[in-house]
Amino acid sequence: MEEKNSISYWLKTANDDLRPRQALKESITTDIAILGAGFTGLWTAYYLLEKEPSLNIVILEKNYVGFGASGRNGGWCSPKFSVSPATCIKRYGTETARQIQMAMFDSVTEVERVIDKEEIDADWKLGGSLQVALGAHNISTLEKAMKTYQKLDLENHFQLLDQSQTDKRLKIHGAAGSLLTKISAVLNPGKLVRHLARTLEQKGVLIYENTEVVKIVEGNENKPPGLVAHKGAVTAKHAIVLAGEAYMSQMRDYQRNLIPMYSLITLTEPLTKKQWNSIGWEGRETVGSTRLSVDYLQRTADGRILFGGRGQPYRYASKISNSLDLHDKTHNELRERFIKWFPSLQGIRFTDDWGGPVGITRDWTPNFLYNKKAKVASAWGYAGQGVSTANLAGRVLSDLILDKKSIATELPMFQHTSRKWEPEPFRWMGVRFAQSGLSRIDKKAELNGKAPSGKTIVERLSRN
Repeated sequence: MEEKNSISYWLKTANDDLRPRQALKESITTDIAILGAGFTGLWTAYYLLEKEPSLNIVILEKNYVGFGASGRNGGWCSPKFSVSPATCIKRYGTETARQIQMAMFDSVTEVERVIDKEEIDADWKLGGSLQVALGAHNISTLEKAMKTYQKLDLENHFQLLDQSQTDKRLKIHGAAGSLLTKISAVLNPGKLVRHLARTLEQKGVLIYENTEVVKIVEGNENKPPGLVAHKGAVTAKHAIVLAGEAYMSQMRDYQRNLIPMYSLITLTEPLTKKQWNSIGWEGRETVGSTRLSVDYLQRTADGRILFGGRGQPYRYASKISNSLDLHDKTHNELRERFIKWFPSLQGIRFTDDWGGPVGITRDWTPNFLYNKKAKVASAWGYAGQGVSTANLAGRVLSDLILDKKSIATELPMFQHTSRKWEPEPFRWMGVRFAQSGLSRIDKKAELNGKAPSGKTIVERLSRN
């Protein structure tokens, strides 16, 4: 019996025909073959064609365009990187950490540029992002972050807001202040991923759906690379691109390169004018908090509130299944937390629940790779920051394939291979320990009104 996955509200409202495209049923040859029709694969194809319009490109997708995280995420196009600025400074030094952050700002504005150029209606708004301190004890976390941005000479991109300033933007129960990121956007990612695919097809790209890649063929001096599916194959004259993100963990040779971690979302019905007046939020800023377990919210273009977070337990052997897209305990906790944030909205109806996996590498750093000899490019490990990071990945991979130098190809993610995750059962034991530990620390902090110390084993193991 086929499992039913939780199709996201984004895809339901993407204003696109969701009927499946044709599957690959023959052996063909092309210039570039791409595994995965999510943001990484689509952006890579887009920039390859922008730089070399004559290229022939084929994309193979196991399910349908936007099936993975690209069509299910929280709708943030954020300049946040998967590794914190403070950790980047420790790893790479101040100047490189600054370059990484600037590259992420560039990704946000670059996505906006393409949306405008290609006339894609994605409900885009560059409204900024708020990280909220729930309780005065969490203000110190925001102040530390601001000091780090000052060290990077980036303080003009951020602003500390006190309780009154925060309330003027959005009234959240218990909010003692917030940190505003000025360059950050909100969007319907389903609209962007689906219409970006249509844009590529108009430029000649062939997209095959319901086509699972079962074998990756590396090239060498005597043979070209390729992708093999159940009923067909694609041979690539120039290169293949592996853009499966979390789903790469399901292929035997990549099982320990990254792990899939589930992120879940609940969505309200449209709010009334009176309800919106009670909380504000006219700027449609994306919103998160200082909690270790992660919160992410947005106000949709049609007047709903999305509330997302972690919670679905990691499954043994990095299992991914449609049945894991929904988790009653976590979705109920999200709804309970929503009412704590917005008590004036008690009784509101929740219309949609969904979820899905994001890819996380052992050191939380994305891997942008190109094996010039084997002619294999790949990118994965965005740790929930994929809308913007995938755009950067697409630009980097296209430069690498076409042998072009750029500032982006000098970033630490370029040709970075993270240490492999531990084998099972140690992987399962460690990840579950971290998940449950972070949740306990958040609950303890809420009860005693003290910020997490940052010194516990769980916090040190999970620091990024």
